[in-house]
This record gives sequence, structure tokens and C-alpha cells, in this order.
Amino acid sequence: MNYTQARFYTTVNDLQHLPTESTHEVAIVGRSNAGKSSLLNTLTNQNRLAYTSKTPGRTQHINYFTLPLDGTFLVDLPGYGYAKVPEKIRTHWVKLLGDYLQARVPLLGLVLIMDSRHPLKQLDYQMLKFFGSTGKPIHIVLSKADKLNTQEKTKCLSLVKTQLQHDGFSNYTVQLFSSAKKTGVVELEVILNTWFNLE
Repeated sequence: MNYTQARFYTTVNDLQHLPTESTHEVAIVGRSNAGKSSLLNTLTNQNRLAYTSKTPGRTQHINYFTLPLDGTFLVDLPGYGYAKVPEKIRTHWVKLLGDYLQARVPLLGLVLIMDSRHPLKQLDYQMLKFFGSTGKPIHIVLSKADKLNTQEKTKCLSLVKTQLQHDGFSNYTVQLFSSAKKTGVVELEVILNTWFNLE
């Protein structure tokens, strides 16, 4: 799959308007400011495909990006864990996210982004448990790996794998990623291609 050909397709704020033409999609989610937009831009080699902001909580809708294969999409979900939004909006996000992740038939798997300096926060665990119940695969991307030295990277990767194994999680993969250094892109592409059944 040539991810550099990704293009913005549509944005929706309720499940009724999800694209009916979608047959295969992979969703990307993470805590606010974990590096979700930067990952999308790096993966697609486009500076402004996804809007990046130093203000967490800017992604307030489900954003669809079309890929070269018919009916195939990357889906950017609202960031979670950001408190400074009105309760009514946050409640809507939670329901929208939950209903989408549990019930969306074309959804093949979830890319879950965590800041490599602060992985496995409580809300990350909640997301792992919530989506894990669907039986679909989860790929954990430990972002901002350029902020760690070699020893810290090894320790972080080992810690996350050991902790998840200890807590009984399965059907997941994990990698380090840096948008700044553009490292981990090929590894991510391999996972996505496998899910899209292109391998």
C-alpha cells in the first residue's frame, strides 16, 4: 500500500454518517498529545494531512483518510484523556468512540499510540481492555522515541511487553516510533499491510 497517496475524505460527528462505502479501515487512537497527528503525517509523508497542535483535544470528530485501494481507509479518532473540554462534549466523545470501536464492522484493528516516556497510563489500559474485548488486533506505537536514549528505548519496549503479558493481554504488537526522526515507519507499514491483507 502506498500510504503517501492518503487523502482526506470526510469528517463525521455521529455514527449515522460513517462512510457506507468503507470495507476495510484501521483506526488510530491515543491520549491527547501522544503524537497521533504527527504519526499520520509521517506515515503518509505529508506535512498537513492531519492537523497537529500543541493544544491537546483538537481532534473532536472521526476523520477519514482514503487510501489507494477502493473502500480502504485510515481513521483518526478523537484523543482521550484531555480534561479541559466541556463535559457535554467529553461525554459525546466517549460514546462516539465507544460505539465506533465496539460496533464498526469494517474496522480491522486499532493502532494505539502512547508517549514512550509515559506508556500504559490508566486510560491506555482502559482502551486496551475495551477494544481487546472485540477480539481484533491492537498495535501499540510508542511515539516520540527520539526523546529516549538507546538504553531507555530498550527498557521501554521490554517494560510494555512484560507488563501486558503479566496482565494477560494478547493479540497485540508493539513498536517504537519517532515522527521527528522518521523511524519505525516501515514497521508500522508492515502491520497495516498485514491487516489490510496485502502481505
